[in-house]
Amino acid sequence: MARDIYLDGESFHRKSRELVERAVELGRSVFTPGRTALIVLDMQRYFLDPDSHAHIPSAVDIIPGIRSLAAVFSERHLPVIFTRHLNTPENGGALALWWSDSIREEDPSSEITSDLDTSRGIVLRKSQYDAFYDTDLEDRLKERGIERVVICGVMTHLCCETTARSAFVRGFEVTFPVDGTATYDESFHLATLLNLSHGFATLAFVEDILAVMEGTATRLDGNAGRG
Repeated sequence: MARDIYLDGESFHRKSRELVERAVELGRSVFTPGRTALIVLDMQRYFLDPDSHAHIPSAVDIIPGIRSLAAVFSERHLPVIFTRHLNTPENGGALALWWSDSIREEDPSSEITSDLDTSRGIVLRKSQYDAFYDTDLEDRLKERGIERVVICGVMTHLCCETTARSAFVRGFEVTFPVDGTATYDESFHLATLLNLSHGFATLAFVEDILAVMEGTATRLDGNAGRG
């Protein structure tokens, strides 16, 4: 499988802007910063280290945006949840069969990258694509009165998309930053954006979300990221 660095390309940003603008036209541009949690999926060395067989070349490009989002959420005392994907022979299920591989806790590559400060939030262990599956994530969010989630991390078309759909069916509003997730190539990434924008999530650029969180904008208007 070809693995590309696509997030810093003009083509990706142009196509993403078109999808964001389409979502705005459909009326899903409203974003309220209160009662919102940030979910950062699987930013582990397993996916980030160039020497790993699972390396995602574009993942390094989303770290600064995630760091900024984590900071602003933390400053406003809103939940920041970092997931750490781990598998055992007992909980791997079809995932282990599909990939013929698993991320073990004792493997140093299972650790979340030190480029992100997990002390700004909590670390939640998960064993499947869906961060809600067999975890207490839903309970944690509802205990805090959370109504909407912003989803970042890796991989766009696997854990991020699955968790976004799962959040939606549990009644949470979902915001999906188009430059806040990464996967192996642009085609997988854009396919997820197209699917989610039709029935599951509001699309936005990280800059849009930060502007609303910081009070310099009142809505996600799709204007951020313009070159």
